[in-house]
Amino acid sequence: MVLNYIWIAFFVVAFVIALIKLVFFGDLSVFPDIMNSTFDTSKTAFEISLGLTGVLSLWLGVMKIGEKGGVVNVLAKILGPVFSKLFPDIPKGHPVIGNIFMNISANMLGLDNAATPLGLKAMEGLQSLNDKKDTATNPMIMFLVLNTSGLTIIPVSILVYRAQLGAAQPTDVFVPILIATFFSTLAGIIATSLYQRINLLNRTLLLTLGVLSLGVAALIWGFAQLDGPMMNTVGTTTANVLLFLVIMAFLFAGIRKRVNVYDAFVEGAKEGFTTAVRIIPYLVAILVGIGVFRASGAMDWIINGIGWCVEQMGCPTDWVGALPTAIMKPLSGSGARGMMVDAMQTYGADSFVGRLSCIFQGSTDTTFYILAVYFGSVGVRHTRHAVTCGLLADLAGVVAAVLVCYFFFGH
Repeated sequence: MVLNYIWIAFFVVAFVIALIKLVFFGDLSVFPDIMNSTFDTSKTAFEISLGLTGVLSLWLGVMKIGEKGGVVNVLAKILGPVFSKLFPDIPKGHPVIGNIFMNISANMLGLDNAATPLGLKAMEGLQSLNDKKDTATNPMIMFLVLNTSGLTIIPVSILVYRAQLGAAQPTDVFVPILIATFFSTLAGIIATSLYQRINLLNRTLLLTLGVLSLGVAALIWGFAQLDGPMMNTVGTTTANVLLFLVIMAFLFAGIRKRVNVYDAFVEGAKEGFTTAVRIIPYLVAILVGIGVFRASGAMDWIINGIGWCVEQMGCPTDWVGALPTAIMKPLSGSGARGMMVDAMQTYGADSFVGRLSCIFQGSTDTTFYILAVYFGSVGVRHTRHAVTCGLLADLAGVVAAVLVCYFFFGH
């Protein structure tokens, strides 16, 4: 229902602003631009879905081997004590816990192409536990918020963009991104737990959070010992080696269980094709709405308005130039990436705005895209508090990004 109102708002706001620009400013191009955006974004939505077909088929095939080889069940048992606290409605030892873990792990390594099919597989498992198929359950929402908060340990793509655009030290945003995305995820978990009345003050979760914090600190220290080029090399290599080890582990587990791994892979791959086709309407809907909103100039008006308000309050305004990336990120990953690149090209890769746009890009994920794709893949229409919690996590990530950027790179 919330997505319904937001989708309508995109069109209404775009129409009002376009009408104002036409009547009062004589802008004759605004409505053609809007209509062109509807065709362009619907084409983009189909291309994204088409591009996902191969990746979905690959990873759902691999996951099917893991299921039949018992790997997912093993992960579910290991993670049971922790996940039973965050996902109390999931039966203990259920295989979907392993699927959730695989998705979160891929996100943390910055492996977006692998994370999406793994996430869709996890959502399919959660839907199998759902008694009301068109309404999101508590575990679904917690899972979605963990995805939209964008917890990433190795933001490889951002570091590569910085290097390509001439940053003197492309990796100088690594630690700020890690800190910002940590706070985003923590805020998302807390907000969702408050909605769902989950008790976070228990020994299991506190111990897990402590261990993870120590692990992140050790990782930061380790990477801090490396120079820029070596950090990029180690980060990229580590992510890809771990990913290939996952594939090999699933294959060996299938062989050990005497599973016909080829047939299992094909069985899972067929599900990938079906899923890719199923999400096309949802992608078209959300991307067309976002495209119309952007083409009308609404985004520019919002940024200029925020800048004016901040200036009137006497607060620093040098962070406003990076705000388009932060606003676009919940709506469109590619759009936010474009805003990030534009900010670095306009202000410089090593400018305050350039660095902050990179931290914005790495601190959260594409909330509405994830909601549309994941919920759309299983036919969920009533999202309950998923959008609210997802946007709260985004807001926490944005605030943390600004504060962290001032701490590291402020004047």
